[in-house]
Amino acid sequence: MSTIIVHTDGAASGNPGPGGYGVVLQSGKYYKELSAGFRLTTNNRMELLAVIVALEALKQPGMDVIVYSDSKYVVDAVEKKWLSNWVKKGWKNVKNPDLWQRYLRIAAQHTVRFQWVKGHAGNPLNEKCDELAVAATFGGGLQSDVWYEANREKP
Repeated sequence: MSTIIVHTDGAASGNPGPGGYGVVLQSGKYYKELSAGFRLTTNNRMELLAVIVALEALKQPGMDVIVYSDSKYVVDAVEKKWLSNWVKKGWKNVKNPDLWQRYLRIAAQHTVRFQWVKGHAGNPLNEKCDELAVAATFGGGLQSDVWYEANREKP
């Protein structure tokens, strides 16, 4: 079984504001790009959604996946076991519980490891994901981040 290599990035113009994510999936000769934009969201939500969408795009369960992300929020939450503690505490005072629960459901189907990469440091696939995320942020047809819009703290 080959390893699926995933690169992800999220963006938001304002935080909150319009945002988007970008994903590059690679496995052997296969290469796929994914992106989408949302009218009101946060950078952290887009960073996490990029990972979720990448995992949901895999066609079969049981894959070995390495996710490269420049998001300390996402990488540390999983690798430093913050996520496990959030589950144990019943999601009390946790941001983005809807996405973290969605992540847990899809990640349970695969073996997922994370590798943090420095953003905007010349890594070609991280830069590509950033381009996809920014383009989606400012593209047409922005979607609604329904949970966030309904549950965000109003200024």
